[in-house]
Amino acid sequence: MTNSWFDDLAIGSGISFPVEPEPAEGPADQLPIDSLDVNGSPRIAGEDVDHVAVLASVGTELPPIIVRRATRWVIDGRHRLRAAELRDEATIPVRFFDGDQRSAFVLAVRMNIDGGLPLSLADRKAAAARVVSWYACWSDRLIASMTGLSPHTVSEVRQRANGEHRANVRIGRDGRIRPMDIESRKLVAREALMDDPNLSLRQVAKKARISPETARVIRADLFRKDVSAPLPVDVPQQAVVGQHVGIGNLCADPSLRLTEAGRMLLRLFNAHVASRGNWSAIANTVPEHCRPAVAQIAVDCAVFWQSLANRLSREVGGSM
Repeated sequence: MTNSWFDDLAIGSGISFPVEPEPAEGPADQLPIDSLDVNGSPRIAGEDVDHVAVLASVGTELPPIIVRRATRWVIDGRHRLRAAELRDEATIPVRFFDGDQRSAFVLAVRMNIDGGLPLSLADRKAAAARVVSWYACWSDRLIASMTGLSPHTVSEVRQRANGEHRANVRIGRDGRIRPMDIESRKLVAREALMDDPNLSLRQVAKKARISPETARVIRADLFRKDVSAPLPVDVPQQAVVGQHVGIGNLCADPSLRLTEAGRMLLRLFNAHVASRGNWSAIANTVPEHCRPAVAQIAVDCAVFWQSLANRLSREVGGSM
């Protein structure tokens, strides 16, 4: 994978971009066996002695092992190395890898999945945990492709890290950077559309740093009459549908949309509706020591909205 177009963004950003590490090609070199470093293997339990014995019994020369040039750390081929020791050989053919130690470890994991004696499930999970700690911005699918796990399993490994390894973006297998704070970016898109409903999907996508398809869904959700979005706990279906229909009509009304105060009101409404499916999650993430303050502010906001509703109701001669 070529990553040169990431260079400017990577400088000083702390973002580590995925690479496909490969050992150098060409004729193999011969190195003394006792000069090689075998510590830090992805195999938790070490080499399989039966597999080493089978390799030692092979009459022909075994393929070269892969070694990191800078440290002579064995990336791939520990079983072949042990087999060479059993055959009392002093040297072994090697191919060199010139990347850093972390890239070397990723290569070691990948090569022990693609061929030879596969890593155990425990080995792969432990490797995924290390990769997550080093490259928190790599997506679950990317790490899964390099560790031989499912994306769901990588997600579980990431969650067990107790939030220690987090990033504001994720880099996928396709090399694209995707923001993790997608809800806030969706809110930016909604506000942009309220300010100017004639914006193209590409303009909205660029402004909010989302995909044009996500912008299309937001535009449809903002102005449509029928809603199939998930409901918050204890909120009736008709109330949510009524909110969407009402807000959609208000967003299309120039008398609100074309004034600063009107746009502010619409933003407040949309911020509330955009988070309607996350109330339980929001409540669960409020720390214990913050809950009294958050509860009081919520009550104060409710009092304000009720006061606004009462005033508007009186002015039109109705009742709320």
